[in-house]
Amino acid sequence: MIVVFSIDTVARSLRCMIQSSIMSVRYLILAVICFNGLACLLEAAESRPVWHTSDSAQELRRDMKHRPNIVFVITDDQRWDQLGYTGHPVLKTPNIDRIAHEGASFNNFFVTTPLCSPSRASFLTGLYPHTHRVYNNDKLGIDVVSHTLMTFPRQLREQGYETAYIGKWHMGLDDSRRPGFDSWISFKGQGIYIDGVVNDNGTRRQLRGNMTDYLNRRAVEFVNQLHEKPFCLYLGHKAVHSPFLPAKRHEELYSDYEFQIPPRDKADLAGKPVLKRKLNKNNHLELEGIGPEPGEPRRGRGRDPQSIVRDQLRCLASVDEGVGQLFAALESTGELDNTIFIYTSDNGFFMGEHGSFNGKRMPYDEALRVPFFIRYPELIKSGSIREDLVLNIDLAPTLLELAGVESVIAMHGKSFVPLFKDARALWREAFLAEYFLEKVARRTPSWQAVRSSDWKYIHYPKFSDMDELYSLKADPKELKNLVNHPKHQNRLTEMKAQLEGLLNQFN
Repeated sequence: MIVVFSIDTVARSLRCMIQSSIMSVRYLILAVICFNGLACLLEAAESRPVWHTSDSAQELRRDMKHRPNIVFVITDDQRWDQLGYTGHPVLKTPNIDRIAHEGASFNNFFVTTPLCSPSRASFLTGLYPHTHRVYNNDKLGIDVVSHTLMTFPRQLREQGYETAYIGKWHMGLDDSRRPGFDSWISFKGQGIYIDGVVNDNGTRRQLRGNMTDYLNRRAVEFVNQLHEKPFCLYLGHKAVHSPFLPAKRHEELYSDYEFQIPPRDKADLAGKPVLKRKLNKNNHLELEGIGPEPGEPRRGRGRDPQSIVRDQLRCLASVDEGVGQLFAALESTGELDNTIFIYTSDNGFFMGEHGSFNGKRMPYDEALRVPFFIRYPELIKSGSIREDLVLNIDLAPTLLELAGVESVIAMHGKSFVPLFKDARALWREAFLAEYFLEKVARRTPSWQAVRSSDWKYIHYPKFSDMDELYSLKADPKELKNLVNHPKHQNRLTEMKAQLEGLLNQFN
């Protein structure tokens, strides 16, 4: 057996050795001598072939030390416009914004299902919910399904990456380690903000303080560890999900912010008969064992829109601090520019639009559209702005391509790497979105939708006369349903055919 070391391999190993506080000067000198000797050997062996196990591996696998690290940060229920970079009137998020300023922002990034659990599974697998089978947040059986997911960190680990999951998994109530993670720090279901309990690599720990601060600290500790392999860190925040409990130091932030609920438009709900259906209240006794666990209380904080929005912004202050701490850790270890740094959210959020406050699930852009920033200097020019229709199912194939890993499963999403290599690269012109009825949220039935840059068509399979059609250029807030408008029947026919085609394609 012949072992070939690259200069980068040895250099990275040397850097790890230097970082160790316990390394003696004698070992440092010895390491330098070894480095020089191996560099000479490498020069003599440069022309020799390096053998791989297969042709596909030879094409796709890079030398391990050339592969980028990955830091993926995802929040919960954060609207696309709830950041300083995306134009929020008062919110300050300088560290999150830095990812966009030094990388790229996607103005039209959408999740394919606007709900926590299915969206997270789609980010991880590159698949629609009808295939990965994490259909909704109902807890019955989803924890079992989530142990079977072929996630991108799992595939990266199989190809030599060191992987860590820190934070909210939220696919069932089971907090045990999922396949593919060397380090696992998570909690049951939604978790709680104040003095939570976590599964820290098999040991349950009772915490003190705010969960966001704890997750930030553990993420930074992981980055600061010595890494002999490229690493993938998946940081899933509980913030900014309800009950929106900020750290004590932020409790007075944004106290003067006067949030204004969007004015109601009579034509809006008039054109959405599915939202005007009369329903009986849920019987929670009948949902026992099915619905998600009861939520953490607000601890006496206001439930009015002003109080909730202010607390959302306060929660984001801690998230932003954590992103800044990750930047500092990556800089201090010399890994920043060799790291793909991503920030996004699992779904959007309604703040009064379409008669809904503190909600999601519905097929409108406020719930489907999320922020997505990515920094990777080797590929992405600083300050890039993309208008393409990019989806959460595109994340997994993108990261696998950048890591030089060929997926072991077929994915619905596709890598968006070509968008950075060629500004005129061909891309999708429309996408499929879907939602499956959640038993605790009967107001929103199952739906299927197709969205292009200009139009959106929504179909409710259980109802024959409640479809919706919107001209997004003329009506970006989706207030006027044109499904019965005589002028747009040809467009309706086209959109129905497009939806059917997408359903056939992905089924």
